[in-house]
Amino acid sequence: MNRLISLHNSIFGFIQTLAGHGLPVLARFTFAAVLLMYFWRSALTKLGDGFFGFLNPSVGAYTQMFPRQMEAVSYDVTQLGILPWLVALVGTWAEFLLPLLIVLGLFTRLAALGMIGFVVVQSLTDVYGHGATDAQTLGAWFDGASGSLIMDQRTLWVFLLLYLVARGGGFLSLDALWRRMGAPGPV
Repeated sequence: MNRLISLHNSIFGFIQTLAGHGLPVLARFTFAAVLLMYFWRSALTKLGDGFFGFLNPSVGAYTQMFPRQMEAVSYDVTQLGILPWLVALVGTWAEFLLPLLIVLGLFTRLAALGMIGFVVVQSLTDVYGHGATDAQTLGAWFDGASGSLIMDQRTLWVFLLLYLVARGGGFLSLDALWRRMGAPGPV
């Protein structure tokens, strides 16, 4: 029995060591494969027209982020004021930059924390702003169905991001390169 326990501990100790180094990189790869283009495509719909569109969010950006307010002002963005403009601008930039930072492994923990906040706000906007309260879209935990867009999928997204907050970007990241160069900075 002792040999079996020793064999178990040797095998899984080795696997745990490998996982400790490789899982953060795998988590970033998973984020890139599953969510990077999702967020970037969404961000592209929020850019205004022309070269300086990144400074002037589209009507669609406001409609996605402030659906009830936009309806109340008959979709006239000029009636919203500066705060919605600032939120739309920063939200659009965040939707481009935070996923990029995660994929590169630069300021991974902060970027993942920012993405968690983004996903929470996105989910609350979907539920309260867009009225996504039907059972199939909203879903419920422990209901036996695993395909709802909000409760099921976004719970998995947040778990993946929480893992990156806890572990960082891993050995194959710009954070790790920065550390190896001896520079003070992200861990």
